[in-house]
Amino acid sequence: MRIPLWATLFALLSVTPASAETLAELGQKTHYHGIAFARTGSAALMIATHHGLYAVDKDGSVLRVSPVQDFMGFSPDPGNELGLYASGHPATGGNSGFLRSTDGGSTWTQLSPGVDGPVDFHQMDVSGVDPKVIYGSFGQVQLSRDGGTNWEIAGDAPERLIALAASGLKAERVYAATENGILVSEDAAATWAPLAFAGEVVSTVQTGPDNALYAFVVGRGFMKASEETPSSWSLLTNDFGEGIPLHMAANPKDSQNLVLTMQNNEVRESLDGGKSWRPFGQAGQ
Repeated sequence: MRIPLWATLFALLSVTPASAETLAELGQKTHYHGIAFARTGSAALMIATHHGLYAVDKDGSVLRVSPVQDFMGFSPDPGNELGLYASGHPATGGNSGFLRSTDGGSTWTQLSPGVDGPVDFHQMDVSGVDPKVIYGSFGQVQLSRDGGTNWEIAGDAPERLIALAASGLKAERVYAATENGILVSEDAAATWAPLAFAGEVVSTVQTGPDNALYAFVVGRGFMKASEETPSSWSLLTNDFGEGIPLHMAANPKDSQNLVLTMQNNEVRESLDGGKSWRPFGQAGQ
């Protein structure tokens, strides 16, 4: 008897790394698709993975807090400490649409299928200026102005898009990390213009407290600018070896505290605003 494809996918996804006890063990069994600082409870971080959402303690121990499902896009809700948004794939296959959790990631509901959905936003972010403004990429860039209930096509996605980052200054501004530098839109993703590092691969871009704008440029290093002058960048460090950061989060309570997930599923932390980095959960932290 031929096994249906959905059953095969479910079986694969159900081999959940729930028994993993540390970040190092978890990274050997799944892929990381997003990271955020935990804003309530005892956990330090939240990591979205191919097999669910994990809470990470300060010592690097982990615990899955969600059902088993693939979170491809992941963003915290700036307006709600227990609020999280995601997109990706349920364990049974297909696309999940735009998801919301209001209990810190334990349960999720589809808030909207999105335009021509169910969507699978691999890149998404929420405006820090207006938490009801959310951007997501699914072929084109989609935009919600009511917290994810209704969506519209905002415009074409930049070519070779890697990541989106909503501005912390203007709800209509959004940045794009691409294989050809950083682009910026000042009209809610309707049009795009080059901003920096044309011709270079930018693997991640993220805004942070105090109007900070961060990016990792492959071959150049971890860079910082101010959103007030986003064309002027300074190098913080190029001490990553062969590592390439893919996802980043800034601690909303401490502008010097940053975390990164790497292409090899390592999680690194900086306590000095990005100048130096070490594995998260390292002894003596």
